[in-house]
Parts: sequence; C-alpha cells; structure tokens
Amino acid sequence: MKILKVKCLAPTRLDNYLMQQFPALNPGRLNKALRENKIKLNGKKQPLSTRVMAGDEIKLFILDEVLDADKRVEGPAWKNARGPAQVIYDCPQILVVNKPAGLAVDGPEDDTLLNRALLYLNQQGEYKENDLYTPALCHRLDTGTSGLVLIAKTPEAEQLFLEVIKNREVKKTYLCVTFGRPTPPDGTLGGYLLKDADRGIVKIVPDKQPGAKDVETQYETVAVSGRLALLKVRLITGRTHQIRAHMASIGCPILGDSKYGNNTANRELKLKYQALCAWELVLPRFTSLDFADLSGKTFRAPKPWYYQQVLDGTLK
Repeated sequence: MKILKVKCLAPTRLDNYLMQQFPALNPGRLNKALRENKIKLNGKKQPLSTRVMAGDEIKLFILDEVLDADKRVEGPAWKNARGPAQVIYDCPQILVVNKPAGLAVDGPEDDTLLNRALLYLNQQGEYKENDLYTPALCHRLDTGTSGLVLIAKTPEAEQLFLEVIKNREVKKTYLCVTFGRPTPPDGTLGGYLLKDADRGIVKIVPDKQPGAKDVETQYETVAVSGRLALLKVRLITGRTHQIRAHMASIGCPILGDSKYGNNTANRELKLKYQALCAWELVLPRFTSLDFADLSGKTFRAPKPWYYQQVLDGTLK
C-alpha cells in the first residue's frame, strides 16, 4: 500500500493527479483499481472525477510494479510480466498453462496469463516480439478462477481449438467448494442463463426468455466438511459464470465468490477468490495428422489448496 499526501496548488481531478504521480496508471488501470476498491480518498471510495486538494490523503492498494513506471522495461507488455507461466504441457501446436486465482487471462495490465505465456515462450526461444504470429488464448477463465487454459502456438491450432471448444468437444471438469451441501449430492442442473449487462452478472431462469441461453451443469459431491461441500463439476454448456450462477441458484454458492456467494462466510473463512479450479481438460479425437499426438489427451492441474483441507476437515 502507498499513502500519498496531496500537494497541489489548485483542485485537481483524482484520476489526473494519480496519472501525474504514476505515469503507468492509465485510465483503464485506474477504473479497474477503483472497481476493486484499491483507491481510497480520505478513507473512502470516491469517483475518479472527484477534485483533490492539498492535504487530502490517498491510499493505493496497487502493486509497486504497476505504480513504478521507471522499472518498466520498454517494449511489448509481456516483457514486464512477473514471471513465466506455469506450464503443464508444451508441444509444437499448443501450450497448456495453469492460471493462479487473481490473475487476469489478458487485459490492460502487463502481468496477465497470456503475457506470462509469451514470456515463457520467449525464454524457450520460440517467440520474439516481431514474429508474424502471436500465440493466442483458445478460451478464458474468470480472474478469480484458477486452473488450465489452452494457448495456441500456431494459426492452425488456434482455428482448430476455437472450433472444438465452441462445439463443446473439449470436456471440462472443475473442482470447487460450495457453502452448503447440494441435495441430491450428485445431479444435473438445467434451465436458461440470462445476462444482466448493467450489473455485470448472470442469473439462472427456469423458462426460455429473450436473450436467455440453455445451460447444463453436472456435479458430483466428493466430500463434505461442516457447512461445506467439495464438488467435481462438469460443464456440458460453457456460459459466462455458469458454475458460479448455477450453484448459487440451488442455494450452494461457490465459497469465496463475491458476486454470487455468501460474503459473510467468505470473510469468516478469509477467502479472497472463489474456490473454483478448472482442473481437467480432455481433448477430442483429431483426424489431422498434425494433431494426432493430441487426440484424446487428458490434462490435469495440481489440485487446489482447498481440496485437501475439505477432505481432512480443516476447512469447514
């Protein structure tokens, strides 16, 4: 955390003052930081348009690497990633990486999952900033969700994997902890998912409505611990916030989920991000010889920390 005592001769907009002090803080980063409650003016969250005056106090809960423009290496953003991605699998066509919770897959920040992957590939001698093709994400995870992400290393791989993922041919299994035990312990959830763009959330509705899309989620209870349940969840469809919204709709929200969950329990158990991990990916069979080695292949992420804690009753 940094604490600034404002020193300016005339009232100045909060965003302009911060960009003067830290040139690395562009409008996109400032808006993101404000949404995440990382900017406090005199102890309160205030709009970026607020005028600051001499003597005001600003607290910034932003990493020093982001604030300190002098430390930034000139050139593409991936050169400033905090380190290379954790690689689960690497072959000429794809990279499978394990995303930690709290890291965005891409976006305005230098330190994103994609940039960490590009840094890894550069260190392996496989990618340079002037290459004709830049490796690309084949799908996404929410920032607060951990687990496996596929990255294409060639245009052909990008086209193929975008297609098979869109067609639901890649089987995705997640591990999660819910606040509440689902009844029955194993089941399939259906309905329709409706986006609320203004609030940035989705909701599950029982009947078809304009704009709503069908949604299907299978779950299996692995273990229970007090108020909590450890689940293995398989996506049949793959919609925005699908698992989070579906489990919340039956009264068993994901532990740590600030959008759809129980914030009292989240604070009590000190969960910063949702206990949700994209644990397993199973690829389909490919007819192309170029992708024959990937046919039917299964990838798994390391089990998240909460998996064992629910099994042994430490987390409850």
